[in-house]
Amino acid sequence: MNHNETPIKTARYRIGELVRHRIYPFRGAIFDVDPVFDNDEEWWLSIPEDIGPKKDQPYYHLLAENEEGPYIAYVSEQNLLNDDDGAPVRHPEVDDYFAGIEDGRYVRRDLPIN
Repeated sequence: MNHNETPIKTARYRIGELVRHRIYPFRGAIFDVDPVFDNDEEWWLSIPEDIGPKKDQPYYHLLAENEEGPYIAYVSEQNLLNDDDGAPVRHPEVDDYFAGIEDGRYVRRDLPIN
């Protein structure tokens, strides 16, 4: 690694884990992980500056839910906590990614390779 490269952090959470947001009232199941921020600049600028995370950390794609219903969330590692609730996530795409829950964690569905 040369001195201009940023070392890649190892992701703390794995696909299938249930997490919740540190500040906002939502929880979800992780279905994908980016080693560093990989979304558009407009999304980045929409985050309130006082809670704005750094870009050089893992970011997680979540099948999320809150009181208003299901949605897809993109969250930095620093803003996630383990969700010990253990209850399934009520999201219509859960069955597309996961075969079920085992030991409080979703089990990845074997997806066909294109």
